[in-house]
Amino acid sequence: MPAAKERVRVAGRELTLTNLDKVIYPSTGTTKADVLAYYAAVAHVLIPAAYNRPATRKRWVNGVGTAEKPGEVFFQKNLEDSAPGWLPRAAITHKDRTIHYPMVNDPATLTWFGQINSLEIHVPQWQVDSHGSQLNPDRLVLDLDPGEGAGLEACVEVALLARTILQDVGMDPVPVTSGSKGIHLYAALDRSQTSEQISAFARELARALEADHPDLAVSDMKKTLRKGKVLVDWSQNNAAKTTIVPYSLRGRATPRVAAPRTWEEIGSPGLKHLDYKEVMRRVQDGTDPFAAVVHADGDPRLGKYRSMRDPAKTPEPFTGAPGSGDTFVIQEHHASRLHYDFRLEHEGVLVSWALPKGVPESSGKNHLAVQTEDHPLDYADFEGTIPKGEYGAGEVTIWDHGTYELHKWINGREVIVTLTGAEGGGLGGTRKFALIHTGRGQGKDSEGQWLIHLMDPERHGGRRRHASGPGEQAEAPEEGAADKTAGPAGAGQAQDDGGTSAKAAAGTSAPGPEDYRPMMATSGDVADLQGSNWQFELKWDGVRAILVADEKAVRIFSRNGNDVTRTYPELAERQSWPEQPFVADGEIIAVGPSGRPDFGLLQGRMKLTRPADVARARTAIPVQLMLFDLLNDGGTDLRKLPLAKRRQRLEEFFTAPDCPAGLSPVLEERVEHILESARELGLEGVMAKRTDSRYVSGQRTRTWTKLKVEQTQEVVVGGWRPGKGGRQDTVGSLLVGIPDGRKLQYAGRVGSGFSYRELTELRQTVERLARKTSPFQDVPREDAADAHWITPELVGEVTYSEWTGTGRLRHPAWRGWRLDKEPSEVVREG
Repeated sequence: MPAAKERVRVAGRELTLTNLDKVIYPSTGTTKADVLAYYAAVAHVLIPAAYNRPATRKRWVNGVGTAEKPGEVFFQKNLEDSAPGWLPRAAITHKDRTIHYPMVNDPATLTWFGQINSLEIHVPQWQVDSHGSQLNPDRLVLDLDPGEGAGLEACVEVALLARTILQDVGMDPVPVTSGSKGIHLYAALDRSQTSEQISAFARELARALEADHPDLAVSDMKKTLRKGKVLVDWSQNNAAKTTIVPYSLRGRATPRVAAPRTWEEIGSPGLKHLDYKEVMRRVQDGTDPFAAVVHADGDPRLGKYRSMRDPAKTPEPFTGAPGSGDTFVIQEHHASRLHYDFRLEHEGVLVSWALPKGVPESSGKNHLAVQTEDHPLDYADFEGTIPKGEYGAGEVTIWDHGTYELHKWINGREVIVTLTGAEGGGLGGTRKFALIHTGRGQGKDSEGQWLIHLMDPERHGGRRRHASGPGEQAEAPEEGAADKTAGPAGAGQAQDDGGTSAKAAAGTSAPGPEDYRPMMATSGDVADLQGSNWQFELKWDGVRAILVADEKAVRIFSRNGNDVTRTYPELAERQSWPEQPFVADGEIIAVGPSGRPDFGLLQGRMKLTRPADVARARTAIPVQLMLFDLLNDGGTDLRKLPLAKRRQRLEEFFTAPDCPAGLSPVLEERVEHILESARELGLEGVMAKRTDSRYVSGQRTRTWTKLKVEQTQEVVVGGWRPGKGGRQDTVGSLLVGIPDGRKLQYAGRVGSGFSYRELTELRQTVERLARKTSPFQDVPREDAADAHWITPELVGEVTYSEWTGTGRLRHPAWRGWRLDKEPSEVVREG
């Protein structure tokens, strides 16, 4: 009996396999361990058949059941948030939404499919390129589906007739017994025609079979016409349709497989569908009839590269030699204008970006990256002179090269890698980069514009400087940019408008948190940004944190001045920060499984203060700190400096190698494109800050503007209504409002977005705050009918679609508590 839980390493990826002894196919006793063993055995033939194709899955979480009582099946397209970041994926934009599909490009992905009981894998007849763009189909498929009264023998007859027609037009089809009822016929294509053209051809072929053999074949899908005949289903050549991939299991009563077959087998008597054990034996014997379809065409991704170059005139490579799988190279290219070429080996080619300003040397400043055509793998070793008059004419040298670790790759959308360069190379060691598409340059034949962001720069006492490196030179800080307050520490020492105390100026300790309340932003839109220079950052979905440090300790304070150091001790280890006293501003976030900040996840840390609880939560809910402002540095109050100077000081300050924080990156693109990228990545929005803005402690100002992708609103809870049915012992909904003088302006009821556990805890909380009278100005009678009122002390946050004309939130949903905010701080956002 296999172990119930096992940690394995597959193709360089660590996975945890659970419930290995769970029976997935009851009629045969086939377990999850058997399913995983099968997919491991056939990975080398299944993956080429599914490669670079967006995969749709059918999952049987509790097993397939029996013929009499089939198990519940889930049909999944979008990749779940819990999917590993390294899992290959394609972002496909449909009419009303973008779906992130997994792609079965490696054995680790196939193992992950088996772990979550994704038994059936369905793919289209086309692939995506490294830009995330859909290519023309590389194969044609006919699904021969027997109607009532017809069987596999009739499908064989139609398959042989279709084979003759396809051979007459130069195609050599491969049959696949589907593992369900019929036979699939595949034929390789050269990608010269669109899905619409291939679909039209397949339709005519089906009609021809029907016309010549009306008693055997039918091309119309109406069930009434299919009795005793074989439907020649041509529609799966439509770009929107998918077919089960060869070698995939079937979620039938028995573990049968969509199995590629030879024509000799098809023509032999007694043909039957194959189960997974029979297919495993065939594959182990070296039988793979589908290889003729997979390998019929050369790699189309190098077509553009070859079309732009003449091998007789340029020394650049054309052979496409094999690589190691994890090679990178950065080449210095003195063409008409100096730029750097950033290339990553991925799925058999070098995916390439041109960096006009080189590799970023600071995490605070992103650079533009323009995706160009894929290059052959042997280009990683290329150095030389491209002759004048040829594409890319000029001198090419290698600036750095080595290997990389892949963290995430979404074709055409997002790439995160850690590069390890050569000794003496331009990178100076190991660096982690993120490439994010800006939304510009979309299209199959266009060059996509991206941002490249340095995620963990080397820090050694200042900003990195490479005289020969590609990044922009760091500007030296201006001496005397801010006045230092002189004088000994003592009671009654005057403070300037910024609030710097004499004890901080004397260098003995940093000022207290009461001197450094955070500056707050105002909600707005892009139209509010006219007439000034603005700096753009992502809006981090977390809680505000002011760090106040003296020589001995770092303390963390929430937006309302509460000391939360005990809640986030990993961020307050003094040895990890620069030695001098300082005050910094940032946001604490918890990153969810999808790689995005998750405010709901952070709720599990916000309430904890007991050391034992915090210690357990540090492993389950790790947090990060994103710094975006420096208010005091070694006794120098920086708040009167413009933001551009403060940002420079922040980057110089942020030098400790083990600092438990990151710099909130400054994004150097048009704000419309940044917002679009934030929306695609599921982020909260963008912060726009005027570069000449001073830091005004404790005030809300329009020099900082929140541009939200999703509508959110902080609210004060003033009452609740009991639940009904299964929620009668908990809270059914909260009554919320916005402060208006000494009363609350009623904003509506919130009843969705809570977990059952939250509702149970909430009932105990609201009952402690009970009061007899309503704190609201005007609650509709129907909402007040069975309401219980509470003292308005609790602040939460909701999402909503819009404000109604009567001042109510439309479709509000709960996001979580804002323990860092006081009711008096809540203002209407929209």
